[in-house]
Parts: sequence; C-alpha cells; structure tokens
Amino acid sequence: MPKLSGGPPRGTAIFEGVYQQRRGVTGKAVRLADPPQLLAGREDLLADLDTRLTGGDGSGPRTVALCGLGGAGKTSVALAYAHRHLGEVGVAWQFAAEDPTVLAAAFGELAAQLGARGEGGMRDPVASVHGTLAAFPAGWLLTFDNARDRASVERFVPPAGRGLVLITSQNQNWLPGQALEVPVLDPAAGAGFLVTRASDEDQQAALALADELGGLPLALELAGAYIQATGTTLAGYLPVFQGRRADLLARGQAGGHPADVAATVGLALSRLAEDAPAAAGLLRLLAALAPEPVPLALLLSDTQAVGELAPDVAATVGPLLGDRAAVGGAVATLRRYSLITPAGDGLVLVHRLVQATTLAQVPAEVAGQWRQAAAALVEAAIPADTELPVAWPVCAGLLPHARAVLDPTSDGLWRIANYLGHSGHYLAARDQFQLITDAFTEHDGYGPEHRHTLAARGNLATWTAMTGDAAGARDQYAALLPMAKRAWGRRHPDTLAARANLARWTGEAGDAAGARHQYIALLPLQERALGPEHPDTLATRANLAAFSGPGGNAARARDQYAALLPVCERVLGPEHLDTLAARASLARWTGEAGDAAGARDQYTSLMPLLERALGPEHPNTLAARASLASFTGQAGDAAGARDQYAALLPVCEVALGPEHPDTLTTRGNLARWTGEAGDAAGARDQYLAVLPIRERVLGPEHPGTLAARASLARWTGEVGDAAGARDEYAALLPLLKGALGPEHPDTLATRASLASFTGQAGDAAGARDQYAALLPVLERALGPEHPGTLAARRNLAHWTGEADRGGN
Repeated sequence: MPKLSGGPPRGTAIFEGVYQQRRGVTGKAVRLADPPQLLAGREDLLADLDTRLTGGDGSGPRTVALCGLGGAGKTSVALAYAHRHLGEVGVAWQFAAEDPTVLAAAFGELAAQLGARGEGGMRDPVASVHGTLAAFPAGWLLTFDNARDRASVERFVPPAGRGLVLITSQNQNWLPGQALEVPVLDPAAGAGFLVTRASDEDQQAALALADELGGLPLALELAGAYIQATGTTLAGYLPVFQGRRADLLARGQAGGHPADVAATVGLALSRLAEDAPAAAGLLRLLAALAPEPVPLALLLSDTQAVGELAPDVAATVGPLLGDRAAVGGAVATLRRYSLITPAGDGLVLVHRLVQATTLAQVPAEVAGQWRQAAAALVEAAIPADTELPVAWPVCAGLLPHARAVLDPTSDGLWRIANYLGHSGHYLAARDQFQLITDAFTEHDGYGPEHRHTLAARGNLATWTAMTGDAAGARDQYAALLPMAKRAWGRRHPDTLAARANLARWTGEAGDAAGARHQYIALLPLQERALGPEHPDTLATRANLAAFSGPGGNAARARDQYAALLPVCERVLGPEHLDTLAARASLARWTGEAGDAAGARDQYTSLMPLLERALGPEHPNTLAARASLASFTGQAGDAAGARDQYAALLPVCEVALGPEHPDTLTTRGNLARWTGEAGDAAGARDQYLAVLPIRERVLGPEHPGTLAARASLARWTGEVGDAAGARDEYAALLPLLKGALGPEHPDTLATRASLASFTGQAGDAAGARDQYAALLPVLERALGPEHPGTLAARRNLAHWTGEADRGGN
C-alpha cells in the first residue's frame, strides 16, 4: 500500500496563485457512440423530443428525460437524436451516468477537451465544464445515460448556457414537463424491424415473434441478429425461443429480468458454446464488469494473469490473453449476434440486461468465478504508478470496472483512487478514499488502527484539503496523529509525515501561528530521525519560514527552498513533481524577498519543465505562467505583464464566464499593467467596466472590490481628471473605514490621496484642512519620521501656502 503521506508532495508548498488558462475550441468536442443502424417506429417520438428540446424561451438549457423499461431503446433514441442534430452544436458528449464517481471523471475528460480547468487549486471539472458551457458561443448537447434518478445527476446538469440535455433513465420521477416515455414497439413496428433485421419477409412469423418478445427493442435486436448470424428463419426461431423461455422460467434462471431477453441471450450463448467457446467466455467476462465501455487491449494484455483464473475460466479466456487476433475474432463473433457493440477505439460495450442475464443463467459459484476473473484482470491492468500523467488515460478507461469489481481494500482500487487525486479529480479522490478508509476500518483483518487504515485516513485528509477544505483536513490529521503515534511511535517517518501535514493544513486553514509552532516542534524530530538534508526536513524548514509570514521571512523561505532544491534534484530527479514544486516555491519566495527579476528568470526556466512534465494546461503550469506575468511586471516590464494577462483573460471568460471571481481578478491585473505600461486612460476604462461587476458579484466591501475602486480613483487622477479622482476617493473612504478601520494603512493612504486631489481640483483650503486632520493620525499610527508622515507634512505646508495665496 502507498505510504501515509500519499497525495500532493508532502511538506512542500502548494503552487500559489493558480490562474485558469482556457483555449478556444477549434472544431467540435464530440464523444458519442455510433447511432443505431436500424431504428423502427420512433419517428413520432423523435419529433416530440425535438419539440420539447427546442421549445421554450431559450433562457437556459432544455432538459428531457427519456424514461422506460430496460431494453426499451432509450439510449438508441438519444443517440439517434444527437447524431441527427450534430451539425447544430459545437459540443456533443455522452456520459455514463450510473456511477457518480465515473461521471465526475468523465467531466474531467470533457474539461480537457474544452481547454477548461476548475476553480483555483480545486479544479472541479464539473464546475469547469459548467462555466465553459455557460459562455459557449455555439449550442451544445449533453447526454446522461442510465441515470438512477434526478438527484444522482442534478449537480452534473449545467445550469446555464445555450444547450440541450438528454437523460435516459428507468426512473419516471422527474420535474414536470421533463419526462418523456419511450414505450416498447407496437406489433406492426416490431414485425417490420424483424423483417428488415433478419432479412426474412415472413410477415406472419414476424408478427408472432414480435408479440412473443413484447415489442422490447433489445430482445428484437438479439433475435434478429441470431437469425441472421445462424441462417435460421423467423418461423424456425419462434418455437425454439418459446421453448427456451419456458425452460428458463421453470428453472428460475431469468434472474429477475425480462424472460424474453434472457431467452434470446441464452440461445445465443448455447450456440456460441459449441461454435466459439472463446467468444462465449469473453461475453461472460464482460458480463462481470461495469456496464460501461471496456478497453479490451488493456484488460486482456497480461498473459501472466491466467494463473489468477479458475481452471474452467482459464480454459476459455486464457487463449485470448495477449493474442489480439484471437480477441478480434471473438469480438467479431459477438458482434454478429449483437451481444456487444463497439464504443470507440478498442472499446466494446455490453447492454446491462445482456450482462445480467448472461450471469444469471449459470450457477452462482460459476458466476462468482467470472467475477473473480474480472477483478484479477482489472487489477493486473492498472499501472503500478498512477501518479504519473502517462498512466492517467489507462486509469480512466479502467475506472468504472475497478469500482465495480475490486474490493475496497485492494491495492488496485487504492491506485485508482490515487489516480483520481493526482489527475485533478479531488472530490472523487476524497470520496473514494472515504470508502477505502471505511472498508479498512470495518474489516476484521485490519481495524481502525491498522497501518493500511491509517494510510487511507492520511490520503483521505490530503484529498479533503485539496477540495478546498483545509480545516477539515486539519481536523482529520489531528485525529489521526495519536493513532499514528500508538501504531508506529513518535519518531517513525509516517508519524512525522502526519505531523507535517497537520502543521501544513493548520496554516492553510488560516492559523499561521499554530502552523509555525507545530513546525518548530517537528523540526528537531525530523533532523534526528531523517537527517538534516532529508527532503522532508528541508521542506519543514521552508514551510516554517513561509508560515512565519512574507514580511520579514521571505528571504529565509527563499534560502530554505534553495537548499531543498538540489537535494530534490539529486534524490528524486530534476523533473519529479516534488522537485518542480520546490523550484516553483523557490521562485515565488525569491520574488517575495524583493528580487522580482530573479523570480521572473526562475519561472521562465521552470515553464518548459512544467509543460513537459504536466502539460501546458495543468493548473501548476498555469500558476507558474501567472506568476511569471506578475514578476515580469514587478521587474520593470509592464508591457510584458500586460500582454501576458491579456492572453489569459479571454480563456477565463470562455471557461468560467465573464463574472467569475477568477475572471475578474485577471481583468484587474490586466487593467493594472495596462496603466503601468503608460496607458492610464485604458486602465481607467477597464477598472470602470469591472467595478460594477465586482460590486454585484463580490459585494461593495469585498477586498477585491475596494482594490478595484482604489485603482479606478488612481488612474482617473493619472489621466488628469483631478475632480473625478477626488470624488472616487471620497466614495471609497467610508467603505475602507467600515471594512478596515480608520487607522489602517490603506485607509490612511486613501485619506492622503483624497486630500491631494481635492487640492488639484482647485480647493486648496480643503486640501489644507484634510492634511491638517490627517497628520496627527499618521504621527500616532506610523510615527513622526515615517515617509508617509513626512510626505503629509510637506503636502500640508504646500496646500497651506496655496490657500493663503487664494489659489491652487
């Protein structure tokens, strides 16, 4: 099992100041299964569906839930509609909606396709996609397939945008006007389907068989495929089907599912067992997995896994392992019988009713062997190191099957949970580690203080923090620490790791003093147990400096990260994520210590490493890019900073919406550096545009709103409008007094600016009186020799003279 510390680099600072880059979508973002080749009797239903989706006032997404029996063809109707209207939308995406964790991960794939990232460090892909679609210039269509109920998909359905939402579900309980029933086919439509599908013109036999199958489209498709694949006739198939169904019902082997589906599947399996046993075995294996697309190349690649299979299972599936030609032949056979369908490059899909009836027709012991085989093959296919981006596509394909077949205490499911976290699905990682923690805690062989249980709790706490709940992580580590001490001792590396994480999240939760005291107590323990140059020891030194505050300790933090970096490079390698985190923190504290040019240069050299290791749109890459822009400006290149922020703004607007706080922050930075680059009027106009949005979104006394108002006043004055600047400062002052207090430095600076522009606007006496009232406050708050106090004294003398002369 992974160590207690799992998750992001232990003891190293998080990448700060993440800015969200968005790229424009060039072409369509499309992920849809193939449309049904034959869709009978659904034209009226499709017309009704189109009316519901295109009606209304267009104020938000239109949603329709296609409801009906399993096998009624709900997904086929949804796909037929999506493909017919593909030319009208810029995004068309089909989600498997049965498992919320799998659904959340699928949003991550769409977010990547759209160039969307989540908010701050959380990177919630659902919020990212919602923000992108809310501002998406073209229409879009999302399909949520096989949702359990309205509550299970409610948080995933976009609340805004020019979109259409299709949901398929057996549940009928939806909002008024959303549910649209997908009925079984009437006998005439069912018979017409069979005649075409089976290539048999016997209308009478088709009507009789359609009636026997109850008009269920899935059963009709299976029967038609069997007839065509075997050369049977409709008339010849009917009595065989009737006998098979009666036998299944008599023996109770329909598995609680429609007997017509069970019978059609059973007939096909009987034929395959004689003619193609490997294909029959493959179907039983697929039946034991989740009802989601299966990456066969991954699942059947490990020839060594045959030793984990029961003898009877190995006899049929063993020949497929590592033999792509044999797998291709088995897949082709199953496709001829419509028992599986292609679902993309190398993926196959089995209908959930086919899955259920396939395993229901074998003894429970045999079904258990197939489930064990599925678990063994999935476990073997999961990469050993799932923290690396190269492993993430493999894990994404295996995710639903791992959750369906692996025990929560298995190493494979642990690796999948780590993949979720390291790939940015923090909420899903947290929830998965909660399940893992509960399983270890309740398991007779482990218990609440077993080392695996404690490691799971540590990962749960870390991913809790990464969702934005630093206080929750702090509390979880506080509860974990005494257990770790009892289990391992006070100086065990994992106990020290728990202490380091407790200190870190104490600080991140807002208690910098508490974090500092914890790091002070931890440091000598790490030095004795790990050594003074161990990366964890150096990270503690760096974090101790960081949580001491940037004012007087930035240089210490810089020096500690400078000592940490070569150790990381030597021990971990120059492109390890911990090494990159150390480099980013070194660059940040270099800048905080006053060396903006040095920070700029360090971020410049860091960028290609991050892009190569994480990709150009990973949040840590974007954080470094934003920091590079900031320190570029601070180093004297205001135009360069302006241009970099100008490149960030449109992608934020597309992904998050024009009023998202991160978008407003980017607009503020762009306005600031526009002014610093010499365009005061441009800065003024940009702040004038963003201020009312900040007031509405954040509130009039939010620090971001107050900062924008102060900047508007400043740049209004810079363009020569002294009266306008005076009025802006006059409106700002009472807000600052209420939010910060009358003697806060920002309040005092605003009073000084108000006095200055009062004089510049022609009221020298007013300026004199304001400086006269301000001066004793500055002397008391800052001291008589402070530069601000001395400046106010000079300005008082200046405006006193101007007032005495009766002019400005």
